Amino acid sequence: MLVSFKKTSSPVAYCVLSTGMGTRDENPEFNGLAHLTEHMLFKGTSKRSSVRINGTLEKVGGDLNAYTTKERIVVFSTTLKEDLAKAVELIFEVVFDSQFPAEELKKEKSVVYDEIITYQDSPTELLYDTFEMELLSGTPLGYSILGDKKTLDPVTPEVLKSNLAKFFVPSNMSLMIAGNMDEEYVRTLVNKELHRWRPTAALKVVSPEDNSADIDDVPMTSRPFLCENYDSTAELSRGNLFNKQVDKKLRQAHCIIGCCAYSYYNRKKKAALSLLTNILGGPALNSRLSLVLREKHALVYNVEASYISYKDCGVFSIYFGCDKPYLEKCISLIQKELTKLSDEPMTTRALSAAKKQMIGQLSIASDNVESQCLTMGKSMLLTGHGTTFDILRADIESLTSEELLQVAKEVLAWNRMSRLVFV
Repeated sequence: MLVSFKKTSSPVAYCVLSTGMGTRDENPEFNGLAHLTEHMLFKGTSKRSSVRINGTLEKVGGDLNAYTTKERIVVFSTTLKEDLAKAVELIFEVVFDSQFPAEELKKEKSVVYDEIITYQDSPTELLYDTFEMELLSGTPLGYSILGDKKTLDPVTPEVLKSNLAKFFVPSNMSLMIAGNMDEEYVRTLVNKELHRWRPTAALKVVSPEDNSADIDDVPMTSRPFLCENYDSTAELSRGNLFNKQVDKKLRQAHCIIGCCAYSYYNRKKKAALSLLTNILGGPALNSRLSLVLREKHALVYNVEASYISYKDCGVFSIYFGCDKPYLEKCISLIQKELTKLSDEPMTTRALSAAKKQMIGQLSIASDNVESQCLTMGKSMLLTGHGTTFDILRADIESLTSEELLQVAKEVLAWNRMSRLVFV
């Protein structure tokens, strides 16, 4: 298990355990298993009931939570620093000793079914996931994170236990801790709790500032994508081309336009596309799409661009909602902005301003310790080392207008864009 520690001056301690098991690792007949596993981690171990698990940290003012992505299950806690030992003990217990009681499984399936129904009533969230499922259909990344009743009904405690034994192993996990305590204390604490459940497990401590990947420390699930002959051009050829409109009887039109992009491991081009995404539709109101669609033409309340990277590809997308008669005009204006970035290199002044804005946004985001821990946990799991703000900043500052133009030509070409509309 890879472990990293960040010393802070805060009285609050954070603990994040990431496991390399997500939706993409599921058998299609049990689609939604990773998300259901995440729910069931809190439903009983050989030592504690679900009530005791939920109350262990809450009674001291702390919090235990989890989430599932297409590539990871993350369990994380927030406590006062003096209660960190309780948090580490509890997290290790639920990931290594969950019993998945049949009665609890039956109840939790009902909770998940209700979550699926609630999700279906949220057009924006449903639109994003439906788009990605269409784009990556035919690959494991095209599976739904939540699954559905048909694929979750057959899941038994034995299926969950088999899944836990396969993926929830120290060599497929990373642990990130931040707090105002000595590193030696953290190392001793983690070593004690890990070997309580897995006596032969190896513990590798990684410095948050260490950016030198050691292939021997990278989880087996990630190694194929770190080999020297990995073809990064294949990332862009993934995905399906489509143009679909679905009648949801909505008052507005909700639209996503996007395509496949670079993977997590394509570091240089990932940085360039991240900057282009921020220029186009980042959180600031001065993004190009916001200025054109909202400020100039008053066609939308919200427009945003996003880019998410996986182990073997990524997804770039633009979302907006508008009155139905303005749908095609909005699409036309977006096409023009993408074409500008693909045809015209940015001026030195514009590039400098874009870099400064994104670095400022990253600086503010990095001031959130929990967010840092979650980012570090993912990085350790996928690369064997951490990533810091200084590394991100250097990647962005080194970009040239020629590199941005090349990435724009590769990714943002209009003939690569798929479209999904809910009306």
